[in-house]
Amino acid sequence: MSEKIPNSTEYTHDPPPATCKVVSAATVAEGLLKEVRASLEKMERAPLLVGFLANSDPAARMYANWTQKTCKQNGFQFELREVPKDELEEHILAANTDDAVDGIIVYFPVFGNRQDQYLQQITAMNKDVEGLSHQYLFNMYQNIRFLDASRLQKSILPCTPLAIIKILEFIGVYNTILPYGNRLFGRTITIVNRSEIVGRPLAALLANDGASVYSVDITGIEHFTRGEGIRKRYHQVHETELTLEEVVPKSDVVVTGVPNAEYKFPTQLLKDGVVCINFSSDKNFTPDVKQKAAIYVPAIGKVTIVVLLRNIIRLAEYRRGAKKLVQVQAAPVS
Repeated sequence: MSEKIPNSTEYTHDPPPATCKVVSAATVAEGLLKEVRASLEKMERAPLLVGFLANSDPAARMYANWTQKTCKQNGFQFELREVPKDELEEHILAANTDDAVDGIIVYFPVFGNRQDQYLQQITAMNKDVEGLSHQYLFNMYQNIRFLDASRLQKSILPCTPLAIIKILEFIGVYNTILPYGNRLFGRTITIVNRSEIVGRPLAALLANDGASVYSVDITGIEHFTRGEGIRKRYHQVHETELTLEEVVPKSDVVVTGVPNAEYKFPTQLLKDGVVCINFSSDKNFTPDVKQKAAIYVPAIGKVTIVVLLRNIIRLAEYRRGAKKLVQVQAAPVS
């Protein structure tokens, strides 16, 4: 499938930025933390998050350390359990049935293959703080935002994609005047990453909110758009023969997540006034990105951790609510 690519100047609605504003993840995280702390104060006890580390990946270790530090700073309980990879499955299953455990996170990759997907699926849905269980993924891709018909329990979303969305909301990319599902109408976004953990879910979520999203990986570019007709509720994916040189110049937002220190995004393709976000632990953008971008977010880790805390709060509240309901139903009638 091919399509006509308009001249990039047709998409430049604002003059080139005089300066680039660098937005710290800590700044975005602070506002979300206020919400988390307020919810935590209402709980009977601090939720317990258990993290499983079964690899030697430095990025995974860094994420685990960030998680532990943020939990302790904000009144959550956290246990990091380092286990051999061949014993990880039984440890996850044991945590699933431990009533003291409110949330479980596994620091991937472990095996680096389909076995990792299996490990994601055996984590109990009511303790899956990363939103990787089948039901959560189904709801996300189908654009089903609640777990129950009464719309009291929101579906859990993957932490890193949701963190990027919270950053886009913070910097004003979402148009809050428009109704939900349309707040990215008119926005073109390029994502250089199509992993099943971050890139693909992010593309689907942004398209479900009305954006035109170009999802890039080494196999090519896919175009995510909001569905039409009977598929209007959720996104559609279109194969394309487009190139990076064609999609980037018309993109209002460029998000990168290439886990390779050698990779550097070609700055010359960016249009003036673009928003650039990097979620890789490596620096995908070179310093000259500030000559093109109006807003640059060099890292998102602290926002991801706070989103994780929000997910723990929700899961703990849902579990305790369900337990109280069972107790009421089981109580003898006087």
